Amino acid sequence: MTDLRNEALEEEDFDTILSAGIDFSGTLNFEKSFLIRGKLSGKIDARGLLMVDEGAVVEANINASRVVIRGQVTGNVTATEKVELSVTGKLAGNVSAPEILMETGCTFNGLCTMTGKDPAP
Repeated sequence: MTDLRNEALEEEDFDTILSAGIDFSGTLNFEKSFLIRGKLSGKIDARGLLMVDEGAVVEANINASRVVIRGQVTGNVTATEKVELSVTGKLAGNVSAPEILMETGCTFNGLCTMTGKDPAP
């Protein structure tokens, strides 16, 4: 048995939401928390939390501090803190982060690199 589990995140935890039914194409930059429920293609550069919700489709390389994938992502994912792939999450691309959590039942096709945490100053 494992004590690892996804942290419960609610809609109220996010500063910005790309709603279902919205199709965005381009480069997305943000510093606070962002929730994707629609479709996005392009590139994501962020300093905050990014969550790809169930039903969302993202075709982009992602750079963020923390990434939670509950929907579908095609592209490489790099995080400075953590990447979480939930049971409903699908990732086709490489993942790189100090901490990586993949729940049983998720789909992952790519290379996984755990970078290690930077030592405290």
